[in-house]
Amino acid sequence: MSPRDGPWQPWQSSHALLLLPVTLIVVITLVDIHSPESVHLGPALVIAPALTPSFAGPRLTALVGALAVGAQVLIGFLHGGLTTTNHIVQVCTLAALSAMIVVYCAVRDRRREQLAQVRSVAEAAQHVLLWPLPEQIGPLKVASLYLAAEDEAQIGGDLYAATRTDDGVRVLIGDVRGKGLPAIGEAALLLGAFREAAHRHTGLAELAAAMEESVNRYLADFEPVEEFGERFATVLLVEIPDDDHITRMTSCGHPAPLLLSPGNAVTVPSVHPAPPMGIRVTSAADYTLDVFSFEPGDTLLLFTDGVIEARDGEGRFYPLADRAARWTDASPESILHHVRRDLRDHTSGSLDDDAALIALKRTSTVHHVRPHGRIIHADGFRHHSRHGG
Repeated sequence: MSPRDGPWQPWQSSHALLLLPVTLIVVITLVDIHSPESVHLGPALVIAPALTPSFAGPRLTALVGALAVGAQVLIGFLHGGLTTTNHIVQVCTLAALSAMIVVYCAVRDRRREQLAQVRSVAEAAQHVLLWPLPEQIGPLKVASLYLAAEDEAQIGGDLYAATRTDDGVRVLIGDVRGKGLPAIGEAALLLGAFREAAHRHTGLAELAAAMEESVNRYLADFEPVEEFGERFATVLLVEIPDDDHITRMTSCGHPAPLLLSPGNAVTVPSVHPAPPMGIRVTSAADYTLDVFSFEPGDTLLLFTDGVIEARDGEGRFYPLADRAARWTDASPESILHHVRRDLRDHTSGSLDDDAALIALKRTSTVHHVRPHGRIIHADGFRHHSRHGG
């Protein structure tokens, strides 16, 4: 049962905690009344309204402040009268401090509302741009993770998408130059170009060229002169056939994925990247098609450079391949859960750049061939090459 469903709802809890400052006012007042006139405990009444904002809003805080001022008036009336300079100063000071606390409480609540609205907008933007990936696409089990560098932002310059084709799945992961909210426009452009062109082009090279053309048209119309050549994005396109273990990919300046195989082995498929999108490459012949084997039980881990370039307190990069070797037998969801927790620990909870990951686990295929690549084993992380047919 959640706290909202139980008997201690927020308003009930606030009213219960209200007994603390009220009791404090009563105790201070009674002790002061029964103390010699030389003892002045009235100034301590300010503690009551000062405590109230920790659990209540401006209305309850104002109520407690009024009670405290009333108690100070009563003390003054019983100890020499309200016309004495000392009691007048105490009453006025307590009233002024209580008013300041109420104003602070109101400003705090307003900022909370604004922050909640910003979070709502960020969440809506994330759902519009980064459509949630299904848990199953064809023969693939899927999980995705997005970590925004900017506080309270849920989306930025990293992007990913996946779509079904007639005979397989096409996946996009990319990283726009920059981070946080200013990079959303370019991220939206690339996502739109991918979703529009993914079903129209038979090859990944042609798909990459079509996306580059869309980016170039956008930059020609909207790129400021002083930023010429500075707006670009790295992109990795992957095509996974339903009935073939040979997987194809084209990289536009993006790092190669990791292939996690049972037995704590991590393969880094060979990749020959073209320049990032936005550098005005327009011919499909400029893109290289790389292939590798993606067998049943293997997990393909795609990521952006915000993951592998995350640094710890001593400036060391996050060793994704070494860490991923520990979780090769886990499900896609578990792998990303481990990476997220481990990455947060590595960076002490503070990322310098947006980070995105996609984990794809293959459940069925036809052939069994291993790719060229670099193998990393969890047991000592021995490096060697393994060649497939």
